[in-house]
Amino acid sequence: MKHLILGSAGQVGHHLVKILKEKNEEVILFDIIDSEEQDLRIHNNKLLEEQIQKCDFVHFLAFDIGGSLYMKKYQDTYNFISNNIKIMNNTFDMLEKYKKPFIFASSQMSNMSYSTYGVLKAIGERYTDSLNGIVVKFWNVYGYEKDEEKSHVITDFIKMAKKDGVIKMRTNGLESRQFLYGDDCAECLIELSRNYDTIDRTKQLHITNFEWNTILEVASLINDIKPCKIIPNLETDTVQLDKRNEPDPYILNFWKPKTTLKQGIQSLFNQF
Repeated sequence: MKHLILGSAGQVGHHLVKILKEKNEEVILFDIIDSEEQDLRIHNNKLLEEQIQKCDFVHFLAFDIGGSLYMKKYQDTYNFISNNIKIMNNTFDMLEKYKKPFIFASSQMSNMSYSTYGVLKAIGERYTDSLNGIVVKFWNVYGYEKDEEKSHVITDFIKMAKKDGVIKMRTNGLESRQFLYGDDCAECLIELSRNYDTIDRTKQLHITNFEWNTILEVASLINDIKPCKIIPNLETDTVQLDKRNEPDPYILNFWKPKTTLKQGIQSLFNQF
């Protein structure tokens, strides 16, 4: 199968490219980081059209998004909204035109209407449903990141611990999250692409490790690898407001996560 990965240089895309190549699958890379031609905001993007025609399956991972600091700063701005609307409109137009099977990467935040990011992902889900694609909901996927402005909490904490021996938290750390290592996420996407026609479209596909951990516990796991000073903040979570969804276990019929949070953090720690 020839896989087109939109957002191939991103956090999830990076892992998906690696795992697909390990499985000797054919991969087409597509990311704005590689060239301006690969900007999904371009209307009638000829390169995108060419690559969609060539591929057998599309992984729609591209989005203007980052960690909590990036979201807090940008998610309510005109450019953030406009960028993501353009990305979705242009990509879904091509998917509709060529009738390609695809997965759209949404978020477990798509039902959080107070979040602009969540609302945009909910719109993407409606687009996907109209084309009978597959919607997946990511839960705090972590892995190697290059863009510091868009980096997520685990990457931030590891870099702080390695550089200064101090983890300065942005919150009190009491909010709970479910984290998933990038390699496990990639394996899941591949299994879903292989089972595309058998997946019940009425079910929700939550890609997560199904375990709750606080942000403070994340810092403690990094401290176990490299002893450091952990400094919580007085602020509470202002992005997700610590709202908790519960993931639908339906996805476990196709895939199960293999990497514990401790193992994933150790692996990521070794990469920096």
